[in-house]
Amino acid sequence: MIEDKNPQRTPIEQLGEFGLIDHLTRNFEIGQASTVKAIGDDAAVIHHEKQTVITTDMLVEGVHFDLSYVPLKHLGYKAVMVNLSDVYAMNAVASQVTVSIAVSSRFPVEALDELYDGIQLACKNYQVDLIGGDTTSSNSGLIISITAIGEQKEKEIVYRNGASDGDLLVVSGDIGAAYLGLQILEREKQVFKANPNNQPDIEAYSYLIERQLKPEARKDIPKLLEDLEVKPTSMIDLSDGLSSEIIHLCKNSKVGMKVYEDKIPLDPTVISACEEFNLDSTTVALSGGEDYELLFTVKQEDFPKIKANPSLSIIGHVVPEGEGIHLITRGGEQIAVKAMGWNSFESE
Repeated sequence: MIEDKNPQRTPIEQLGEFGLIDHLTRNFEIGQASTVKAIGDDAAVIHHEKQTVITTDMLVEGVHFDLSYVPLKHLGYKAVMVNLSDVYAMNAVASQVTVSIAVSSRFPVEALDELYDGIQLACKNYQVDLIGGDTTSSNSGLIISITAIGEQKEKEIVYRNGASDGDLLVVSGDIGAAYLGLQILEREKQVFKANPNNQPDIEAYSYLIERQLKPEARKDIPKLLEDLEVKPTSMIDLSDGLSSEIIHLCKNSKVGMKVYEDKIPLDPTVISACEEFNLDSTTVALSGGEDYELLFTVKQEDFPKIKANPSLSIIGHVVPEGEGIHLITRGGEQIAVKAMGWNSFESE
């Protein structure tokens, strides 16, 4: 069989805006009882019996992703995860998403099919309905804006402002891997640019790269906590780095925090990659970002319920605001925690 060296490239203008929307959303199914009307009218209609939670994130080519090493299907999946993570950080259940894209003429319809394949897989895996959005042209590159909608009983919603002195600081999963995955992808990009005949050897870094390219939002954690009969006093998702998110919790709750270096959960591949890149693993964990784990506080009396759970790590505790926010090193030294995470407005 002869391989087609020139895969089909259908110009977007051939379908037109409405034809493109019909084409991209043709295989999406509706599964939520709260979805009354999805795509196909002037607006979607949803009916929630509980309080509604809404969050929006925008991803911009060249700022948030690099298509030289990010497959479009992975990008679509990740774009949904970024938003669902914020819903779960409110201790809510995600139910619907809208997807809007601005795209330049360099993208054929087939490329957008790949993007929407990732979006559809995310919607299927996390049982959320695509109920609307928009497509428009862009002078340069690709922009994706997703709004996620969820619901929760009023008394079960968790905000950033409920932590109090003595609460325990808990994080799900492990952190730092997504940042290192990005470093590996960037390194391989430079190697390829220097010699396009070089094939990347990245099998040893599969976990790190997966955490960067195909993160999974922690839908399981609110359910786990409910089963354990633990309601967090405050919660946030880890998108911008542990240090930044700790500072957000403390600022909103008007408290201080002590975080213990030796309690921060690191996958063994993170530690070995840090040695290879000559990076400090604690700095990577504090500043890396894009882990999409959940960081939350619980009351001390809940310690017995969570202490042995493999999905959760207790990494610190809340102190009065006047005591500040400090990392306690392995050597017992106190170091002030500063926001060192991702900032999209930072100059190059």
